Amino acid sequence: MDNKTLAQEDLRYLWHPCTQMKDHEQFPLIPIARGKGVYLYDFEGNAYIDGVSSWWVNLFGHSHDYINSQIVEQMGRLEHVILAGFTHEPIIKLSKRLVEMTPHGLEKCFYADNGSSAIEVALKMSFHRHKIEGKKRALFLSLSNSYHGETIGALSVGDVALYKETYGEILLATLQTPVPRDLTQEATQEALEALEVILENRGEEISAFVLEPLVQCAGGMHMYSADYVKGASQLCRARGIHLIFDEIAVGFGRTGTLLALEQCGVVPDFLCLSKGITGGYLPLSVVMMSQETYDCFYAPYHENRAFLHSHSYTGNALACAAANATLDLLEDGSVLKNNRLLGERIDTHLKRLALHPRIGNARRTGMIAALDLLGFDPKERVGLRVYSEALKRGILLRPLGNVIYFMPPYVITLTEIDQVFEALEEVLGRIL
Repeated sequence: MDNKTLAQEDLRYLWHPCTQMKDHEQFPLIPIARGKGVYLYDFEGNAYIDGVSSWWVNLFGHSHDYINSQIVEQMGRLEHVILAGFTHEPIIKLSKRLVEMTPHGLEKCFYADNGSSAIEVALKMSFHRHKIEGKKRALFLSLSNSYHGETIGALSVGDVALYKETYGEILLATLQTPVPRDLTQEATQEALEALEVILENRGEEISAFVLEPLVQCAGGMHMYSADYVKGASQLCRARGIHLIFDEIAVGFGRTGTLLALEQCGVVPDFLCLSKGITGGYLPLSVVMMSQETYDCFYAPYHENRAFLHSHSYTGNALACAAANATLDLLEDGSVLKNNRLLGERIDTHLKRLALHPRIGNARRTGMIAALDLLGFDPKERVGLRVYSEALKRGILLRPLGNVIYFMPPYVITLTEIDQVFEALEEVLGRIL
């Protein structure tokens, strides 16, 4: 098969996610034949460096030999089994490891299949626990500019209009509090003061505060201080409000530590993990919570305290095998150590790009780097131009509006980082 034929067949039958399909009249689809390491290859032999880890999931690139072997080995034993009334070894092993690698206070694991589903679980579980305890807390609080997924509950607690405003009439009632505008202490303090006002007025109605620690990824890669997370958590805890940390995108080493919460000194009531948990191989998500929360729901069935939430593929054995293989690769800390070296090289390029008058707010947290293109009207869709020009140079980038970001697999080399930024400089030279 060739690229053109496959693209035509695709457009005949498929509707792609997060896409205005009419755009493909000008921007052809690229069918991918295979992947290896940081590279994707189309059916005509063209190679593309995956600079976005295929929507932030492929921590160790494509077709990783070790993860491949663990999935194949598991496939020969068990591919899937209902998790109600049954269990299997990979999920027990994974759950034990997750509990051991997270701080005290996260002792139980509840599984789903994707990030949005994990947020839904956490929202429901928080509300349900308050209800069991005789409290009616029907509101959820989140940060301005936040994104937590696109199912109804997850979309409700988000604040990116592009995804949310069309569905306003069918969403849950929620509250938003200002995210710190930047990493400064002044911005942190202003945002904490604004939060305190909301909590004084509505705190008794709020079930949980949902936030993505350190980096709002789909919110334009906006970065803010760990001090805010710590301060906001203290304010919420004082009012009996649960904390839900969305580490779906920022977990598993993305921010420089295995989990972003390690930099914040906070243990949430609910921790949501997904994306990189399987190294990008298979859908899986988990919500972690305390033994105390688990015990609230532990009762004779007739008391109606069971948490009756399910998914057909909960705890899929192949996904759990991929997740265990991913944890194997992260376990000794060498990956995070090497990421620090990669991050320093990224910083070097960001500093040079930041000298351009139409580039602003060049920033990095761990293996997440971003910059803003200044002076463009959003209607110009400059990000789409960057995407198209970068592909011509063998680089897959997927800008968020006028925000260009780089979130590569951890197996990228210094030379490949140089290659990405050299291509980006060429692209920006044509556009700016």
